[in-house]
Amino acid sequence: MTWILLMAGFLAAPPSALEGARDRQDRAALEKMDNEYSAAAAKAPGDADAQYRAALAASYTAEVLLEQRNKKEAQKAAERGIKAAEKAVSLKPDTAEYYRLLGTLYGQASTDLLSGLSYGPRARDAINKAVAKAPNSSSVYVARGVGNYYLPAQLGGGVAQAVADFRKAIELDAKNSEAWLWLGLSLRKENKDAEARQAFTRSLALNPNRVWVKQQLDKTPAQ
Repeated sequence: MTWILLMAGFLAAPPSALEGARDRQDRAALEKMDNEYSAAAAKAPGDADAQYRAALAASYTAEVLLEQRNKKEAQKAAERGIKAAEKAVSLKPDTAEYYRLLGTLYGQASTDLLSGLSYGPRARDAINKAVAKAPNSSSVYVARGVGNYYLPAQLGGGVAQAVADFRKAIELDAKNSEAWLWLGLSLRKENKDAEARQAFTRSLALNPNRVWVKQQLDKTPAQ
């Protein structure tokens, strides 16, 4: 079978394959798809969707690496994804989802003080553009909330800001399991363990395969 046929079959796979591997924390599967999407994007530098898929695969890989506390490799994956996401944005600058993903990748690449100073402002700028372009998108508020979760309050972020973003995301889409996950993390950071467990439980009900949510629920004290 030719390379073209192989890639055609791969690209026909739904994005949920990536999400499923992320949910299971299946690094081997993610890295395989990451490599294949990157190869496809390299063959189609003018295809915004191909660049987006490569960036998305890199972001999910970075996400799992961060969940497993492998910051060094997570940063490498995120920086690889940034290149593809920046190409996608340059090719289709009006697509909010491309900005959301780019902002997420900038955030994932911010693994220490130095990288945070470099990528942090770019992450906020990209996410703000995503919100401006798609103010009714639940996913962009999750992305902004994650940024605020990690950004100190004295710099304009903080847990209170994050909670507001996650609640807005849930208001727009009550079935957004990621919004419930991050709301749980934020509530736990505020020492509201009982409410955090409720949020984690809701997230798991919506997406029972998400290993990281199960881990967060297990480590949150029952009250």
